[in-house]
Order: sequence, then structure tokens, then C-alpha cells
Amino acid sequence: MRIGGEIKKPYHNPKEWLLRVKELNYSAVHAPIGHDASYEDKKAYMECARANNILIGEVGVWRNPISLNDEEARSNLEYCKERLALADELGANCCVNIVGSRGEIWDGFYKENYDEDVYTLIVDTTRDIIDSVDPKHTFYTLEPMPWMVPDSPDSYLKLIKDIDRKAFGVHLDFTNMINSPIRFLRSEEFIEECFNKLGPYTKSIHAKDVIMEKAFPCVIKEVMPGKGKLHYQKIVRLIDKLGEDIPVFVEHLDTHEEYKEASSFIRGVAISEEITVI
Repeated sequence: MRIGGEIKKPYHNPKEWLLRVKELNYSAVHAPIGHDASYEDKKAYMECARANNILIGEVGVWRNPISLNDEEARSNLEYCKERLALADELGANCCVNIVGSRGEIWDGFYKENYDEDVYTLIVDTTRDIIDSVDPKHTFYTLEPMPWMVPDSPDSYLKLIKDIDRKAFGVHLDFTNMINSPIRFLRSEEFIEECFNKLGPYTKSIHAKDVIMEKAFPCVIKEVMPGKGKLHYQKIVRLIDKLGEDIPVFVEHLDTHEEYKEASSFIRGVAISEEITVI
């Protein structure tokens, strides 16, 4: 298993970047440099990562390629392609985005997100991104979300079938799919279902935690790993079955210290389960 997360402290070169990575005890990282950087700078970061056994696990996109604004959608689509090309150049495990939304908020919840024509648009857009780049060393993936596809293991499997591209893989965020009381209350069974169905396609994982409050009609909140109700002993065992080079990223934290705490928690649980953490 490899554990990583965001780097909050600034860096300006591979030497400073490596210092930040070691402070956090990461063995997996997000892309340390942008697509518009020079070949020499990209090469320097790649060589630094290889020399220190650090895996570039994912290149994030976080743009809406199906925006209702046509100009914005075209711009975001080109950005998706640039980021996928960067992931391929860096040899990252994957490039990750969400499908996007059909409303003003790029990651917002709208009933139109589930329209049949929007599903067709998602499939066509994802195919276009992959076909335009034709990646050889990475995969394009879509992070599950509570209110847009894929929002379940089965909906992700349907996307895999319908997109029908070898370079399309899975970014597994099981926490984002715990979007109902029954999935929260039966989270062990649900997370096991996620790994059983999506494990063979998984290229990267986001690891978070959740709590549910007694409020009407339902309030489920994301929290730092170890601060919620998820069974992390079981989770790390499921992750371990996917192989030693699957990156596990903590996210949505505010400070360097919080990222260190969250990643240390997962590392500690894995070690207690006699799982090797690279």
C-alpha cells in the first residue's frame, strides 16, 4: 500500500518538493507540476520521484466538461485533455475528474444530472477525452459522487461497459457513495461490494470517513479518517488485496498537520493489520 495526500506547504523545485513529501511520509503523490511546465522541469520531478520510490498516483482535473455554458464546456474539455496528457507523460496511475453537472455549480446536485441525454453526453465526452490523447501509460477515471453518476458500484460498471475504452479505469472513492442511511448503517458490506466489483479496474483511492447525525431527514458528513464510523481495519485489508502500488490519498483537509495526522492514522491501521506500507 502507498499513502499520500495534498501538500499544503509551498515548494519551488524538486529538492523542496521532496522535503515536503518526506515530512508527510508519503509514498504516493499528486502531480507535482503542471502541464505547461517545461520538459526539463517535468523530467527533474519524475527523476526525483523515481530515485526516492515515490509514485505519482493521480493528476487531478476538477473541471466541468459538460457545463451548460458551451464556451466553458469547450475550455474545460480541452483542460481535461491537457491533464490526461500530463498524466501520461508523468506515468501517473490515473487522471481523475468527476463527470460534471448540468447546473451553475460545477459539482452540484441537479435532477438533470441523471437525464438520459446527459448520460449519453458523459459517455461521448469521456470517449472524446481518451481518444484525443490516446494515453499509453495512464488511465482516465471518474470519481464517484453522491449526486451524479457514478454513484454506486453498478453505475460505475455500466459506465465502464458503455464508454468501452481500455484507457478508462476506476477512481474508487467509497465514502462519496455512502449517500443514504442504509449505506451508512451497512457500510462494511457496501464498501466490500465496492472493492469486489470495482477492484480489478481501480487505479487510485480516496480515503475519508463519515458520520451520520440524528437529524431529519438525513445528515451524513465527511470527516477525517479515524474520526468517523468506517471500519478501517477492514478497509486496509481490502486495499491490500489490490496490490502494493495502489495509491491511497487522504483529502479535503486544511493544514499540513491534518494531512500528516490523517495519513499517519491509515498507516498505523495498516501496520497493525500486518500490511506492508511502502
